[in-house]
Amino acid sequence: MNVFDTFEERGFIEQVTDTERLRSLLESPVKCYIGFDATAKSLHLGSLIPIMALAHMQRAGHVPIAVVGGGTTLVGDPSGKTEVRPIMSREEIEQNAEGIKKQLSRFIDFSEGKALMVNNADWLVDLNYIDFLRDIGRHFSVNRMLAAESYKIRLKSKSGLSFIEFNYMLLQAYDFWYLFKHYDCRLQMGGNDQWGNILAGADLTRRLEGEVIHGLTFPLITTSSGIKMGKTHEGAVWLDAEMTNPYDYYQYWINQDDRDVGRFLALFTFLPMEEVHRLGALKGQEVRQAKEVLAYEATRLCHGKDEAGKARDGARQLFGEDAPGFFESVPSYAMDSGELEKGIPAYRLFEKAGLCKTRGEARRLISQGGGYANNRRIQAFDQIIDLGDMVNDAILLRAGKKRYLRVTIG
Repeated sequence: MNVFDTFEERGFIEQVTDTERLRSLLESPVKCYIGFDATAKSLHLGSLIPIMALAHMQRAGHVPIAVVGGGTTLVGDPSGKTEVRPIMSREEIEQNAEGIKKQLSRFIDFSEGKALMVNNADWLVDLNYIDFLRDIGRHFSVNRMLAAESYKIRLKSKSGLSFIEFNYMLLQAYDFWYLFKHYDCRLQMGGNDQWGNILAGADLTRRLEGEVIHGLTFPLITTSSGIKMGKTHEGAVWLDAEMTNPYDYYQYWINQDDRDVGRFLALFTFLPMEEVHRLGALKGQEVRQAKEVLAYEATRLCHGKDEAGKARDGARQLFGEDAPGFFESVPSYAMDSGELEKGIPAYRLFEKAGLCKTRGEARRLISQGGGYANNRRIQAFDQIIDLGDMVNDAILLRAGKKRYLRVTIG
């Protein structure tokens, strides 16, 4: 199957520069690229659609190029942002880029030239500004740039659009041309907020080289409840195990709305579409089976088979009818034995262990009946928790219906 048809069937496509010409191009092996900003040491779930797209391209025999935006991050992409991003140091960006490379390697095979990973700092940082304006800037119309959705949103915001951000479109366009010129890259993909930048790169290459290259964008994914994909009440869901542990990552997926399960199985797993359709059609109590498959497959891709298995086993036993409640896969918080021996009020423990952000939030949660210790409801926010509450060397805390944490002796 042509990978373009795979993208259509699984729901990856929002806009394409030329559907028929791109489908024809993809009949033979081509190089394609997606850029990843190095604004944090980890990517989050908002980057998962682009990562899966590159993986699908590789599985179909094409060569993905992952561009770590070491250079463009120095400028900052205004797309989807209402405020100016803080300027980051070169050192911080380079450290983040290293972490991103490791994460991408879980999804994409970079061995033996099967995929490439490059940093656009290698060709952007040393550009001569005057030469860049003369050779590249002259091909851009300010009127057309201001018509781009990302710029229009920023112009209407309180902070406005800084001059340094205004240059971002030129730099990303230059990336596309550079990758075409030096790597024969003929397709750029990205989120739909990148459409204007992708078109600018294709137009620049046509003007400089007389060649037609292509762009494809993905829909910006929201859940059925209208929440942006990867966002929770606790913030972003990260691909780095130190920032979002595998158990919480698994729980994010298994707690998705029933209406989203089929769509997310198509987008975030490599299961055959026949199986996706079967699981997506399950109703009632059987939907739990489909959610478990989604959670396991998504966690396996990101964190490996062992961690996915631990998370699944822990979740099954925690939420099953015979759950004893203590399993290694549940996140843990280590306390000093002396502190537990003296005893600590429940609301302070919930805040200290990270189940609640503040003591006030912990008080409200417990007072409203949402705090549990060893699956027993805590009767008062200042109820003392101590060593006497230890069972099998741990105390199982629960906030609400599904957020668990084991307190252990450090």
